[in-house]
Amino acid sequence: MSRTERTELLIGKTGVEKLAHSAVLVFGIGGVGGYVTEALARAGVGCLGIVDGDTVSESNINRQIIATSQTVGRPKTEVMKERILSINPNCRVKDACCFYLPEDEEVCSRFRFAEYDYVIDAVDMVSAKLAIIEKSVQEGVPVISSMGTGNKLDPSRFEIAPIEKTSVCPLARVMRRELRQREISGIPVLFSREEPVKNGSRTPGSISFVPSAAGLLIAGYVVNDLLRR
Repeated sequence: MSRTERTELLIGKTGVEKLAHSAVLVFGIGGVGGYVTEALARAGVGCLGIVDGDTVSESNINRQIIATSQTVGRPKTEVMKERILSINPNCRVKDACCFYLPEDEEVCSRFRFAEYDYVIDAVDMVSAKLAIIEKSVQEGVPVISSMGTGNKLDPSRFEIAPIEKTSVCPLARVMRRELRQREISGIPVLFSREEPVKNGSRTPGSISFVPSAAGLLIAGYVVNDLLRR
């Protein structure tokens, strides 16, 4: 059996070909973004842009698909690129080991969002999330953004909805306000209605099955949307 045979049984040859000719840009290759990228690669998306300026740390091992004892210390984009090409050697991978921050105009100017069919925001910083969303809207590229997954234990409480329909999530509250001020509406986001677990630390707690579930939900949303377009 070929690597796409089971997928073709589900979405047909036309669907497989559509994904093979699709390009998706992912910002943030961590707990959520790593699983997003993994699922897109296995679904057969033909071009993946991956952006992250961080390296794998030991504290990532509990939840990030690229984090193992063997990958600690290596750039996340480098490790993710190897995984993508081991899954689909024909995938065109554009890796950028950097952080997309609005104050770094030189870095931001390198990216041409319009070259992609979809943009996925899986970064942590509010300023970066807003910059990614604004740029996507300006260039007319569909974008989906991940809200907070830290201090959560119930992956079944995740859902995807327009930012205006979110609740409970503290990050979503901030993003609602900031996007409203920028007159941007209707952006789909993944968020959880679960009340955050209080862990007594300023560092968010995490566990293996929560950010992974969030990433797979985002990947599913994006693949289904690409197939409909």
